Amino acid sequence: MKSLRNYLDRIKPNFEPDGKLHAFHSVFDGLETFLYTPNTTSTSGVNVHDSLDSKRVMIIVVLALMPCLLFGMYNAGYQNWLAAGATEFPFWQFMAYGFLAVLPRIIVAYVVGLGIEFVVAQWRHEEIQEGFLVTGILIPLICPVETPLWMLAVATAFSVIFVKEVFGGTGYNIFNVALVTRAVLFFGYPAQMSGDKVFVSSRAICGLGFDLPDGFSGATPLGQIASFTGGNLELLNLKGNPISTWDAFLGLIPGSFGETSTLAILLGAVLLLATGIASWRIMLSVIAGGLFMGWVANVFQTPTYPASFLDPFDQLLFGGFAFAAVFMATDPVTAARTNPGKYVYGFLVGVVAVLIRTYNNGYPEGAMLAVLLANALAPLIDYCVVQLNVSRRMRRQRRTAA
Repeated sequence: MKSLRNYLDRIKPNFEPDGKLHAFHSVFDGLETFLYTPNTTSTSGVNVHDSLDSKRVMIIVVLALMPCLLFGMYNAGYQNWLAAGATEFPFWQFMAYGFLAVLPRIIVAYVVGLGIEFVVAQWRHEEIQEGFLVTGILIPLICPVETPLWMLAVATAFSVIFVKEVFGGTGYNIFNVALVTRAVLFFGYPAQMSGDKVFVSSRAICGLGFDLPDGFSGATPLGQIASFTGGNLELLNLKGNPISTWDAFLGLIPGSFGETSTLAILLGAVLLLATGIASWRIMLSVIAGGLFMGWVANVFQTPTYPASFLDPFDQLLFGGFAFAAVFMATDPVTAARTNPGKYVYGFLVGVVAVLIRTYNNGYPEGAMLAVLLANALAPLIDYCVVQLNVSRRMRRQRRTAA
């Protein structure tokens, strides 16, 4: 590492204002500060200095996403083998298959997103922001495994430009960039983002896996439930077996690449909470909101809306609910900032997510739209909390003066 530090110090003058490569100063600065903690300090104003800068925060979030990524690799292979009717389930072939399936999507997301941020940083003569370190891996995790690469590139570019950069870059965006990418894909290309086939990889990759027949079904549990007409979910089979809460907890079900395993998500949540990066208030209130709305729907269950028969706890395990609660709703830029506001914000996410997935059979999910709606309302929630505090203090002051 010392040799790398010496090399960077040697070439650094080329990227300074008078250097021959000064046009790429932002690129060099981004690389250097990614590898090493900056040794520069502010010279004016009141500042809090901490070695855990935003790049390190983003790296910890990426580490928290690793269990979801690794399990997604395993599940991508497992679902392909299962749909092909295989009788043997080789672990390392699953992992290799999933790695080859997700790697191109991670590369496309980072190349497109970071490429745009590099260009904008050079144009504005600013430092390259680090927010896309997390966004670039979130995007493949919340999309179906066979999302076409060109669609992923278009949606990523749209989100980075119109949701992030036009508002000023990292820290100024109103909506979660990864979720808007998912929304652009869903509403722009619905045939490729929903249905019975898109959530299971249907082809062999580099000699691994199987090419599945056109008639196979890879619908998610929520997708099967939304189209079920029996009235009793115990009659609905998933992969030939009754819906298993244990399978849903482990994540051995079809779904977006990194969202299926609640266990893997909980491992990431432990790291985020232990490091103080994510808000436990938001996570807790999202779960509370989901359980509350799941209980209400279950009390007033009706065959018209099959998801209303789901146990409230199962509502937390299916779809992207758990992933949204841990990684999406807790985004510090787009979430509520005040502590009371975080409870309201999180509860709203949980209620709306279950409300949408239960009473809209055409869209058997809800977490994505719930978080985006809460993002839009977060400033209003914080404003109301602050105004209530101001009014309370004013009343207390008047009583004291009297």
